[in-house]
Amino acid sequence: MIDVEVVGVRVEMPANQPVLLLQELGGTRFLPIWIGAVEATAIAFAQQGVEPPRPLTHDLMRDLLTHFGCELTRVEISQLDEGVFYAELVFSDGTRVSARPSDAIALALRTGAPTQVDESVFEEAGVDTPAAEQDEVEAFREFLDSVSPEDFGEQTDEESGGSSLQ
Repeated sequence: MIDVEVVGVRVEMPANQPVLLLQELGGTRFLPIWIGAVEATAIAFAQQGVEPPRPLTHDLMRDLLTHFGCELTRVEISQLDEGVFYAELVFSDGTRVSARPSDAIALALRTGAPTQVDESVFEEAGVDTPAAEQDEVEAFREFLDSVSPEDFGEQTDEESGGSSLQ
C-alpha cells in the first residue's frame, strides 16, 4: 500500500464533473478519481475546515465513531474493477468496511486517518507527473484555496452511482 495525500477536488470541464486528486507521498504519481458533487462538497468542507450548522453525513459518522470509542485507523483504496474504484475503512478493532473512495476520504479527512492506495490501482489508473509539471499541481492547490464548496453545484442521479474512472 502506498501512502497518499488528498491534493483536493476540482471540476473537470466541459462535463462539469468533480474529480478527486490524490498524490503519492514523496513521489510524482497522482490518482484522479471522478466523484459526485455531494461528495466533492463534503471533501472540500473538510479540507477548508468548514463546520456546517448541522452535521453532514460524514460529520455524523465521525461523531458516531467518537461516541462509540471506535477509531478509523486508515482508508485503503484497494481495487479498480471495470473503471470503478473500491475502498475499505479499517478500524482500530480490525474491522474492515467497504466504502466508496469519496465517502471514505471525506471521513478520513474528518478523523485525521491516513489514506493508502494499492500499488495495482496506481499501476492501472495513476498518472506520473514529471517534476516540470509540478507547477501545475501548485497552481491547482492555489485554485483549491480559492474555491468554495458551493462551486460544485447539484449532483445528478447518474453521479450518485459511485466513484468511477471515466
